[in-house]
Amino acid sequence: MAEFMELEGQDGVRMAWNVIPGTKQEASNCVVPVSAVYTPIKPFPNMPVLPYAPLHCRNCRSVLNPFSIVDFAAKIWICPFCFQRNHFPPHYASISDENLPAELFPQYTTIEYQSPGEASSIPPVFMFVVDTSIIEEEMAFLKSALSQAIGLLPDNSLVGLITFGTLVHVHELGFGTIPKTYVFKGSKDVSKEQLLEQMNFFLIKPKPPTGVIAGARDGLSSESIARFLLPASDCEFALNSILEELQKDPWPTPVDQRASRCSGTALSIAASLLGACVPGSGARILAFIGGPSTEGPGAIVSKNLSDPIRSHKDLDKDSAPHYHKAVKFYEALAKQLVHQGHVLDLFACALDQVGVAELKVAVEKTGGLVVLAESFGHSVFKDSLRRVFRSEDKDLGLSSNGIFEINCSKDIKVQGILGPCASLEKKGPLCSDTIVGQGSTSAWKMCGLDQATSLCLIFEIVKKEIPDATLQSSNNQFYFQFLTYYQHSTAEMRLRVTSLSRRWVAGPGSIQDLIAGFDQEAAAVVMARLVSFKMEIEAEFDPIRWLDKALIHMCSRFGDYQKDSPSSFSLSPRFSIFPQFMFHLRRSQFVQVFNNSPDETAYFRMILNRENVANSVVMIQPSLISYSFQSAPEPALLDVAAIAADRILLLDSYFTIVIFHGSTIAQWRKAGYHNQPEHQAFAQLLQAPRDDADAIINERFPVPRLVICDQHGSQARFLLAKLNPSATYNSDGHHPGGDIIFTDDVSFEVFLDHLQRLAVQ
Repeated sequence: MAEFMELEGQDGVRMAWNVIPGTKQEASNCVVPVSAVYTPIKPFPNMPVLPYAPLHCRNCRSVLNPFSIVDFAAKIWICPFCFQRNHFPPHYASISDENLPAELFPQYTTIEYQSPGEASSIPPVFMFVVDTSIIEEEMAFLKSALSQAIGLLPDNSLVGLITFGTLVHVHELGFGTIPKTYVFKGSKDVSKEQLLEQMNFFLIKPKPPTGVIAGARDGLSSESIARFLLPASDCEFALNSILEELQKDPWPTPVDQRASRCSGTALSIAASLLGACVPGSGARILAFIGGPSTEGPGAIVSKNLSDPIRSHKDLDKDSAPHYHKAVKFYEALAKQLVHQGHVLDLFACALDQVGVAELKVAVEKTGGLVVLAESFGHSVFKDSLRRVFRSEDKDLGLSSNGIFEINCSKDIKVQGILGPCASLEKKGPLCSDTIVGQGSTSAWKMCGLDQATSLCLIFEIVKKEIPDATLQSSNNQFYFQFLTYYQHSTAEMRLRVTSLSRRWVAGPGSIQDLIAGFDQEAAAVVMARLVSFKMEIEAEFDPIRWLDKALIHMCSRFGDYQKDSPSSFSLSPRFSIFPQFMFHLRRSQFVQVFNNSPDETAYFRMILNRENVANSVVMIQPSLISYSFQSAPEPALLDVAAIAADRILLLDSYFTIVIFHGSTIAQWRKAGYHNQPEHQAFAQLLQAPRDDADAIINERFPVPRLVICDQHGSQARFLLAKLNPSATYNSDGHHPGGDIIFTDDVSFEVFLDHLQRLAVQ
């Protein structure tokens, strides 16, 4: 694994196959597709930022890179993708073998260009969209979190405020004398033109002719924009006074009904207002939603409490009456936001579902952040919100207006991207006919991206036949280039270029090379994103069966065995953990939706689709650390056998962190031994997992939930659900002080046993 981590440390890329199967047939035999997980703006301390414009190939538009062939005498470079000969411009006249420009240094395969004078004139824009149909207690938590967030906003950023319940209130912050709002009916969708007309945008200047979309470019004066979007430094007082006086939605709610809440209308108005005032700028809508939408477009449930909110079963049976309509509405909103270049961030805090499953398309296509918590008073929400704006120690590096493009060798095509982006529908010879995720394009829009945003690119090998051996040895490299053009958090425009080369192999004897280049962590993450995607779009898809078939094919192709002899089966160390990843993926929340609401499932998948390989692996197979008097903290197997009365376990499953005290430790803690000076060592043992948990929590966004529990306590289920059930209620021989799991799930040993039997057939 170490060399793959090193490659990631240089380029931010992890590929499932680092030696690539060279033909279409070989690639399909490999089961896991040729794919890459790429973090476009991962920070690299040693990466040069060049203060001039890049040199593009005049045929395929790829950028000069260390793999280009350079003729210093003739001042010509040959593009490795399309073999076009390009002349160097005059300002490269002094280059030679000894005097290379930075972009040709072999170690700078990832480099950034910063075009001088291209900074955006519009500061960052934040539009707060706040739900008021919540109980007083939640309202107080939300107001306190918002006033804290407003204090953390950069002084030059523009801020707007919309509140909604039964009606939508757009607050005119620029009207200083008294608080002034425009009110819209929540049950009715408002078009951009109606919105502008209603808010008197056309009083001074006449309305543009019909068919022309109003916007800053065609005469919305800066004064009329400043009525609704003000610099944070100017309107902090006005905002805080509005928040202080903000009341719970005054409309009465009958006992047998849900509160009326028009989330869809409010978000649509926010998008139209930003589209009119600041199109094309890095604007974010921050939506704070405290319950299900029941009114207007985008409603997910009726107001009658007798109608339950849709469950996974309802979605499978197609008996969720509002679902498709709401998704269609949010797809249109996503399209509008992508066109405007704006981001939707979602903070959903409620015990009930709020409609994350429907909103997913709009958040994901715009690259927004998503946080799901039980209450606005929960640390998961409060700490995550603070981290969006706090920049000193753990900056998220929020950037905007990204465009991502791919170039690759002619034998490779792109099937699509699984991750937070939207297709720009730039068709070309690179596009495969098979579409996965956002496909049939070679350019994607990333309205919002941060330092952790990771895309999963799925490729297809199109070469049909194997060339003869002499040709294979001379020309056996595939080249890839990823271009990310984006607005840096400092407001300047940057271009990040990553160029890669990977060797390809084909024909008999290539299996050992393929095994040597297999990255099992990256492959597990690609399979997790693929299976989640298929579960969402394919009707009647059986994820367990699909994963099992894939794993059996992999093992029978890359395993070492004699036919029909399971005991002779063995896997190379490069493959040995892959079955374990698949075992935990089959049991994970991405595949087993039972016990999770559609909102939770959508949330887990959104985070999986935007995180890098290391974080995604923790979601699939959590890490477990054991603390005891006998030894220093050490990793433990994710197995029920790890539980012992005199141990503390720390489980990190990415979304939840569990500190689990064995029964003896819990008794000692309840007896207060850790407060007695002679039991200093016990106090330190109790503190060690707390410190490690805090270190993880400080690194992560969204902030994970911390659960502290004791053996045999009700909260212990958070740990037991993730452990391999090697000891269950119907197996014998339990070790004293240990635990058993009440389940009929098979254990990893049984799973492996079946796998070996099927693989050798």
